[in-house]
Order: sequence, then C-alpha cells, then structure tokens
Amino acid sequence: MKLSVIIPTYNEEAYIADAIHSVSFADEIIIIDSYSTDQTVEIAEKMNCKILFNKFENYSKQKNLAIPHAQGEWILFLDADERISIALRNEIISAIESPGKNRAYKLQFPHFFINRFLYRKADKVTRLVYNKDIIFTGDVHEKLNIPEGNTKILNQPVLHYTYKGIYHYLSKKESYSWFQAGEMLKRNKKTNYFHLVFKPFYRFFHIYFIKRGFLDGIPGLAGATFDAYGVFARYAKLILLQKNLK
Repeated sequence: MKLSVIIPTYNEEAYIADAIHSVSFADEIIIIDSYSTDQTVEIAEKMNCKILFNKFENYSKQKNLAIPHAQGEWILFLDADERISIALRNEIISAIESPGKNRAYKLQFPHFFINRFLYRKADKVTRLVYNKDIIFTGDVHEKLNIPEGNTKILNQPVLHYTYKGIYHYLSKKESYSWFQAGEMLKRNKKTNYFHLVFKPFYRFFHIYFIKRGFLDGIPGLAGATFDAYGVFARYAKLILLQKNLK
C-alpha cells in the first residue's frame, strides 16, 4: 500500500523540516501552501515535496484541494507543528498494510503546553484514511467524512507542539472562536447568557476533574482554564455577531 501525506502550511519555516522528516517513510509528501512569505516552500522543495498553492479560505478547502493530487491508496493529514514518532510510524505502516475492514484511523493528540505533553488532554482526530470519496467539511476543526468502513484508534500519540507560548495559545483561541461563532451563526444557533456561564464551567470541570487534568499540575490547571475561556469567547462572539456588533 502506498501512503501520501498532505501538510497545509503558511509561514512554517521553523517547523516544516522536522514535520517532513518525521514522515519520510511515506511514498509522497504534498505541501498545500497559502503563499508563505518565509522560507517554508524553499525548505519543502529541497526535501523533494510536491508543492501546491492556494489562498487560504478555510481548513477544509485547503485539504480538499490537495486530495485529488494524492497518488497513494492511503492519506495521512499532518500539520507542520506535528511529528510522527518512530513507534507511531510503525503502527501506521502496520495499519495500512493489514487494514481489514478499517477505512480510517483516528490519531491521538496530547496537547503540548508549558513545555510538557498533557496526555490527559488528548484529542482523537481522524487523520489517516483510505483515499476514496473523502471530503472535509467545516471552516475550523474540520471534519473528515468517509463513505464506508470502520474507524479505529491508533495507540501511539502524535507529537503535537500545539502552542508556541501563552500569547500564541490565546491568539489561536481568539481566531478559532471567531470561526466557530460564524459557523454557529450560519446554522441559526441561538444562544444566551446562560451559555456564557454554564458551558465554560462544564468544559473546565470536564477537563480538570473528569479527565483528571489536575494530575498535570500547573500546566493542567492553566490548560483547563484557557479551554474554558475558548468556549466563553465562542459564545460571546456569537452574541456579537447576532447583534451585528462586530
């Protein structure tokens, strides 16, 4: 089975080489770039990647544009700040060589925050998929839709250097919350001030107590707090959009 890797980029010169090196076992690596102004593209070209360009509109469109260019029977979607460890590489190779009825695999993404991985705060996202009739939907936190087959979770985590610092973390929360609020507005989702209080509180409670984030010390506490803020910001921005105050 051949494997293609698709990596969306924009000004990732500090990260892209390590990302490409971590998936050097793939049969091809495709970069879909949003017209970077740094050395991202030059680095990728020197590492023999296929380069595509498209002005960024949303995450789904970037990946959907690259999918038809993938020649492999399987596609792995990777971000520039993510790394595939040797253990996960071996698990991926084994999974696609003997997939059985599986047509997609979820990868685990523990957050990297304040210089440590928070394994109790890990997302499970479909990133490895059989290359047939697949499409992404959604502007942010895009969803990969597959037509048939089972989905399995791989055991080894992706090394995801999620946030480069507190400022970067809050900047991403700010950007994502506008995207999410816009999507909720399109769906005519109603909100009120109850959402501003209950949902952020529940997010903090779920991460810090139910998922035992308290075992991660200060980084666990800070991560749960900032995640709760992200939920608050999403609904606050939705109220602003509903009242045409943006």
